[in-house]
Amino acid sequence: MTPGARASAAIAILDRILAGEPTERALTNWGRASRFAGSGDRAAVRDLVFDALRQRQSAAALGGGLTGRGLILGLMRAAGQETLFSGAGHAPAPPGPQDQGRPPGGAEALDVPDWLLPELEASLGSDCPAVLEALRHRAPVFLRVNLRKGDRMAAIAALAEEGIVAVAHPLASTALEVIANARRVQTSRAYLSGLVEVQDASSQAVVEALPLADGMRVLDHCAGGGGKTLAMAARADLRLWAHDIAPRRMADLPERARRAGVRVTFTDRPELAAPFDLVLVDAPCSGSGSWRRDPEGKWALTPDRLASLVAEQASILARAAAMVARGGILAYATCSLVRRENQLQIQTFLAASAGWRQERELSLTPISGGDGFFLAVLRRA
Repeated sequence: MTPGARASAAIAILDRILAGEPTERALTNWGRASRFAGSGDRAAVRDLVFDALRQRQSAAALGGGLTGRGLILGLMRAAGQETLFSGAGHAPAPPGPQDQGRPPGGAEALDVPDWLLPELEASLGSDCPAVLEALRHRAPVFLRVNLRKGDRMAAIAALAEEGIVAVAHPLASTALEVIANARRVQTSRAYLSGLVEVQDASSQAVVEALPLADGMRVLDHCAGGGGKTLAMAARADLRLWAHDIAPRRMADLPERARRAGVRVTFTDRPELAAPFDLVLVDAPCSGSGSWRRDPEGKWALTPDRLASLVAEQASILARAAAMVARGGILAYATCSLVRRENQLQIQTFLAASAGWRQERELSLTPISGGDGFFLAVLRRA
């Protein structure tokens, strides 16, 4: 496919997404119907679609409207590549009077919902513009080295044997950033053998900040895909339980645990195994720290949804706290940048819960390279 044909394909996919079709389904349906597209074409089209979703407001302003054509035209104008709209072959038709754009401003230029910008400014302070700018662009690909199977140097060497270039990243002692041939990772021997896992560097830093020790009874209360479950298992010899209110989210975890060489007990009633020495709550949240990876989540968030998430977080905290042994740890984490979900949530919990104290807080933003994350480590008296 030519660059122009890829742009046309992205336009068609974006129109389906804007009409309500989930992004992954729209991409999959296009791929199935476009057998002529090679793996490089599919990857390039996917990148265009996600870039347009990350920069939806600014691209729509530059491109003349919130349509597939407007978004891709806006991206091309921002990159100085408007000539791609030539009409030659399968390229989009040249811009006409209906495609006149304008410079974006305010929240539009930062590609963030208007209603949320004041709250983000209050939460992030002077870092807000730089953080929001980082969220407009593609996230790096990070790997976690499984210390049960090797160290960073061994992982770098193993990946290099298959043409994958990775370098150590400072956010965590297990973190690697892939800087070349990232799409080969999941078919590499290093990945299939369990030496490395795909995991954001900030997520790794959160696990590294937990006071884990051999023999501890640990519950990952909102385990999801199990990335933090496996990262904890690699750091100490733990008795480890995983729970999620939606068990289907953990569907891949048994195979991932087998590949990593660790044992995890799955439970839908964690109270029956309590008390635990440490309970990790990676709470449902706005996902604002990881919008680079889930740009749909940015535009789907509403004030009512955020308020509902804050209430749900408080409920989960109360449930998890009841399962912590005396002297044990409750670790609360989100991939949110919003104080209401983070510091204020912890302040509210501590004010209402006797016998708890905060021992540590960690706040990370995409300025550091990884996703935005918050962690509070609380200890029960």
